[in-house]
Amino acid sequence: MKEPDQVIPFDRLPERFGERVADPPANPVEPRPAATIVLLRDAPDGMQVLLMRRNRRAGFVPGAYVFPGGRVDGTDADAAALARLDGLNASEAAERLALRDSDPPAIAYYLAALREAFEETGILVGVRPDGSAPPTAAEDAEVDSVREAVMDDRVTFAEAAARLDCRIAGDSVEYLAHWITPVPEPRRYDTRFFAAKVAVGSTPIVDPREMTDAVWATPTVALGRVDDGSMPMVFPTIRTLEQLERYRAADEALEALSRSPVRTILPTLVVTHGGVGMRVDYQD
Repeated sequence: MKEPDQVIPFDRLPERFGERVADPPANPVEPRPAATIVLLRDAPDGMQVLLMRRNRRAGFVPGAYVFPGGRVDGTDADAAALARLDGLNASEAAERLALRDSDPPAIAYYLAALREAFEETGILVGVRPDGSAPPTAAEDAEVDSVREAVMDDRVTFAEAAARLDCRIAGDSVEYLAHWITPVPEPRRYDTRFFAAKVAVGSTPIVDPREMTDAVWATPTVALGRVDDGSMPMVFPTIRTLEQLERYRAADEALEALSRSPVRTILPTLVVTHGGVGMRVDYQD
């Protein structure tokens, strides 16, 4: 049997993660379409990424530090959302994600990632008429009120952008990775990872319904905190940090990602004597 590509000790993993790997379900669930986004900002110590800690009551990787993300919704690719999106169209998204005539369409993954970023962090990847970025929900009560309305399904993401007089900046987003949740997980997702640059100094909000902490850190610092056990993470998050560690600035990272091929990864997880190991299996 092929040896694991990477092993994480039990004490550096989310709670009960090892138990699920050791006792996989008899009938694996079908992965649901989902999108994740790595928000990038430039800082004096280099490019930083935003990591959020999931609530310990969360059904998926409780207590883990993750990037914002969630399921793709039916409204993510509606006409109103596409009308507010600049710098990206449906055919370009389908070409980049290699998802032609799919349901949901490729463009829905991009918009879902941006919507989830707004819901979970209060940061809207958008542009106001004067060319500036909108304030975050942590910085402006009106933005937070609109964010709450989106989370409560009282308005769509497109309507939220309209209320804040913003265009959605599709040209600020690049495709990063494609992971399918391993079989042992009771909740599985077919997840497209994206990255987007946000304004220097952007302050996230921490909504206790889903998250308990928000940390901006360089990939190197974040990986160091994985090693010392202070930031438990799952494999896709760690691998993404390793992928981004080589870049010093957000524009540099996005430019490189725009030229990088993306392969689908369906990991195989195995319990070892000291932790949980991952074997990377590519699905072509």
